[in-house]
Amino acid sequence: MAPACQAPTIAVSSRLDIVEAILDKHTAATASRKFNALLATASINDAIEYFSLFTSLQAARQKADPAFQPLNVGCVFSPPAQLAQTPEEKKDIAQLAEDLEQEKADNAVQPEEKKAALINIIADYNQRFGTNHTIGEFDLYYQDIQQRIKDQKFPNHDLPLKGREKLYLVIVVDMLLTGFDSQYLNTLYVDKNLKYHGLVQAFSRTNRILNATKPYGNILDFRQQRAAVEAAITLFSGQKIEQAREIWLVEKAPVVIKKLESSVRKLGEFMKSQGLACQPQEVPKLKGDDARGAFIERFKEVQRLKTQLDQYTDLTVENADAIEKVLPADQLNAFRGVYLEVAKRLKEQQHKGGGQTGTGVQELEFEFVLFASALIDYDYIMGLIARYSAQAPGKQKLTREQLIGLIQADAKFLDERDDIRDYINTLKPGQGLAEKAIRDGYQAFKAEKNAKELAVVAAQNGLTVATLQAFVDGILQRMIFDGEQLTDLMEPLGLNWKTRRVKELALMESLVPLLKKRAAGRDISGLNAYDQ
Repeated sequence: MAPACQAPTIAVSSRLDIVEAILDKHTAATASRKFNALLATASINDAIEYFSLFTSLQAARQKADPAFQPLNVGCVFSPPAQLAQTPEEKKDIAQLAEDLEQEKADNAVQPEEKKAALINIIADYNQRFGTNHTIGEFDLYYQDIQQRIKDQKFPNHDLPLKGREKLYLVIVVDMLLTGFDSQYLNTLYVDKNLKYHGLVQAFSRTNRILNATKPYGNILDFRQQRAAVEAAITLFSGQKIEQAREIWLVEKAPVVIKKLESSVRKLGEFMKSQGLACQPQEVPKLKGDDARGAFIERFKEVQRLKTQLDQYTDLTVENADAIEKVLPADQLNAFRGVYLEVAKRLKEQQHKGGGQTGTGVQELEFEFVLFASALIDYDYIMGLIARYSAQAPGKQKLTREQLIGLIQADAKFLDERDDIRDYINTLKPGQGLAEKAIRDGYQAFKAEKNAKELAVVAAQNGLTVATLQAFVDGILQRMIFDGEQLTDLMEPLGLNWKTRRVKELALMESLVPLLKKRAAGRDISGLNAYDQ
């Protein structure tokens, strides 16, 4: 049985309205674009029209609002086999389209128009992603589409494909609705009639289990097919309709809001039991790792429920107000920040082990993925800082405190949060620095801060800054720690082997955190020998 899904029906009057609705709801449905989506259409002609509408509407939105972030939209349907250039192409297309009944029927009518449209769609894809696909080698284009959907799991800077761009939405007719799986596909927009096996197969594209940021799949139905959905899940679950709903469909938003209220109340009761108010600034006052671990467990549940609610596309104004009342956004961000700080500390202790931590901490499961936004990346933050710099004092839409809180609440900046915070604190509202100046200034600030930190370590260990800097640069260039180079570094001190070993351990105790921070999440081979 597939996991549960959210399947609201949405009343719209035209394809234009559907595109508008998708553009309005996509960010929420896909957890701030962490995941991607399919739009299932009734025919090839519909798919072509949708692709054109997305192109024109997104261009209009971007012209009206430069801050609008358009979706990268792709489209895929089988080319007309009868227009293939060679017998091999015709055979390949026929084999590809063997089970695509709607597409075969569509391609029998005005195949030249379908082929011309597909050529234009592939050309747009090539321009967007730096590829060079052709309709003559359609299967390579189709494979690229599938791979790019799966590559949604990578951060932008780690994308293995050219263009460093993700594919957020793919318009389809029959393709990809059966037999295709990607854990990072979580939403299906439906503008075609589905029933029984086909409906279950299509809906199941969104339900591959990943982690707590994907609590269910989203189905946004523009065809008012609730009766067909209930008939299908009743048939395939073997349950009565009420029981089938419990298995397949997620709880309504008000039910989850009640659970969020309960979870926040339990967090407050725990903080009160520790003699503290339920405020983010009180968390560092918790005494003992067991108490910190208890906070981790309770707030993780709060965030899990909030993440679930963030992906509801049919929240009413009343729902949104109720969620904000339970836990205001600024307070939530502040709690997220202290969670990450406490979790990082306890995880480091857990990693060291050796009886230094209690059983409770050793058994803790830390959830960092819940605290990372797909939209908030390095580029986004640099843009925010530039806009903060441009705002006149007293007229900021985003205050310094809110900007810092946003950064500290995101797990992606766990190793860099202090640097970014300290840099922001050097800026003055109204300076009007351009984004390039902000980026250059931050890099210069970070380099100066790193140099000062290294100078302190060098002085504490009787080394020159230049030799220690060369040692660190060599490690980071190769991402390999070489014990023999450490011996060479300490050689000028003229120590006997016992004393030298003590000095090496003291040096590495200070150096390991700096190396890990500058490695930015990458592993340094051989360093774990000193990470104890």
